[in-house]
Amino acid sequence: MITIFHTADVHFGVENYGKIDAATGIHTRLLDFKNALEECVNKAVAENIDLFLLCGDAYKTAYPTPTQQKLLCSLLLKLHTAKIPVAIVIGNHDHPLSFGKANALDIFAYLPLDSFYVFSKPEAIKITTKNGPVQVVGIPWPTRNTLVANTEHRFKNNAEIATCLSEKVGHIINSLAQTLNPNLPAILAGHLTVSSGIFSGSEKCAIFGTDPIFLPSQLAISPFDYVALGHLHRYQNLNPKGFPPVVYSGSIERVDFGERKEDKGFCRVTIDKKAADKTECNVDFVHVNTRPMIQIEVKLTTLGNQTEQILDQLKKKNLTNAIVKIVYHVPEASTDTVDVLALQRACSKAMYLVGIFPKHTLATREHRAQLKVDMDLPTMLRNYFDEKKEIADRKELLIKKALELNETIQTSPTQE
Repeated sequence: MITIFHTADVHFGVENYGKIDAATGIHTRLLDFKNALEECVNKAVAENIDLFLLCGDAYKTAYPTPTQQKLLCSLLLKLHTAKIPVAIVIGNHDHPLSFGKANALDIFAYLPLDSFYVFSKPEAIKITTKNGPVQVVGIPWPTRNTLVANTEHRFKNNAEIATCLSEKVGHIINSLAQTLNPNLPAILAGHLTVSSGIFSGSEKCAIFGTDPIFLPSQLAISPFDYVALGHLHRYQNLNPKGFPPVVYSGSIERVDFGERKEDKGFCRVTIDKKAADKTECNVDFVHVNTRPMIQIEVKLTTLGNQTEQILDQLKKKNLTNAIVKIVYHVPEASTDTVDVLALQRACSKAMYLVGIFPKHTLATREHRAQLKVDMDLPTMLRNYFDEKKEIADRKELLIKKALELNETIQTSPTQE
């Protein structure tokens, strides 16, 4: 039986919603991501696991700063010291997307250490662990550069190229799977988009139609015992009733407010290879301590002080060391009287206040009744009252009374 920690989307370099930490000189958000990954690494060392998987997007960009590289290297070297092999898959954020350029994680493949395995191209590698060999098929993010350079595909649109990439990578996965020994544990580790996966947060801005899309059935094939994925930031098992599990571990920390309600962590995977046709794979999601993101959204009413209504909602939340965002909706035709300074003072214990954002409801414009000088009085009255929805139940009575009043005026003697 072997134990694996599966993580992905570490995104060292995300530095939104924070500030420079006075004690270290490092951005607080970078420290958040470092602390989350460090908790995962420390658990791996404490439990003396067999294999550590990082399924893509170690960095936010393909050109990380020396500080970001130092922090990541220091953590991964802890695993090397503990004799825990590390398999790293290149993600879309790690790839420079230029011919001939190395990615920021290639350095681990060139270190004179036998515990780092970097998948910059699709391949199958047998990794020796404390409890025996593990077969890992690594599939990095499929790039379209090489495909577009081929004359055959040069004039295809984005959707056609994405479809072609899906087909080619699917064929590669099948081919590599056939080379594996069914009597040994086998893992498919990739940075891919699966059709039934749920996007969240910052990923929603991605153009879904241009990503190469894979079906769970393309990945959950024999002899794989576990499919470890990165790219989507939400933890999810896309094959909950079948075998093998097809799992996104999710991002290690919250990237933006779109992920504020999601739990963050990593997957502890145990594979018990009893025989080629009898394997047990258990997946546990392990939570890590992350920076809370709290969004306060208040629909103000015309009754009571506007500032107090927002303060009442703030008191219900623990804002200490949190990233806070306040959104309030001003009632239609009301003046915004919110005391912004009072709200800022109420958030003094927060690590960072993103902003206080008012939303104004536009007043509903009434359409004037279509009245013309050549209309007779009954038609004019009917058109006028048709626009007054609030008195629709009294329309006929009002028209009748108005006509009676007009008749009375017309028959009354003229007074000089």
